[in-house]
Amino acid sequence: MSIKSEITAAVTELCETARLKAGQILVVGCSSSEVRGQKIGSGSDPSLGAEIVDAVLEALRPRGVFLAAQCCEHLNRAIVIERAALPKDAETVNAVPQPKAGGSFAAAAYAAFEAPAVVEEIRADAGLDIGGTLIGMHLKKVAVPVRLGVKRIGEAPVIAARTRPKFIGGDRAVYDGDMK
Repeated sequence: MSIKSEITAAVTELCETARLKAGQILVVGCSSSEVRGQKIGSGSDPSLGAEIVDAVLEALRPRGVFLAAQCCEHLNRAIVIERAALPKDAETVNAVPQPKAGGSFAAAAYAAFEAPAVVEEIRADAGLDIGGTLIGMHLKKVAVPVRLGVKRIGEAPVIAARTRPKFIGGDRAVYDGDMK
C-alpha cells in the first residue's frame, strides 16, 4: 500500500467513525522522519511532508472538514490552520513553520493553505497522530480512542481519536445516542 493510500484510508475511516461534518476540525500531527522509519525529528523530509498534506487535504476537502496541522516541539506544537477555520477568540502568533522548526508536515500545510494562520492551540473534533507526535493537547474533551484499520503510515504507528460531549448527570440522566 502506498503512503497516499494509507493516508486516504486512515483519514476517510476516521472522518466516518467520528461523523465529522463540514466546518469541523481534524488535527493531524505527523513526523515525516517516523514515516521513513527514522527517529522522530531526525530525518525531516519536505517532499514527504507535502505528499502527506496533499493526501490529507484531498480526503478532507470534499467533506468540508478543516485540517489543523500540528507543528513539532520546536514551535511548541503550535497549529497551522486556515484562517476561515479560526475560532472567533483565537489569537494568532507569528511563526512560519520550517522543516527543522515546526516540521516538514506543518511547513507543507502552511504552504498549501490558501490563508494560513498559526495559533498556539486549538480544540479539534478528531485527531490523527502519525509517528507519536502527541496531538492530545489539541483535542476537545472528551477524547475517545478510534482503532483504525490502518495501523501504520509508512513505518510510523498511527493513533486516532474522536471527541464527544461530556456525559453529565449521573444515574438518572438520559443521553442523546447520536452524541456518543
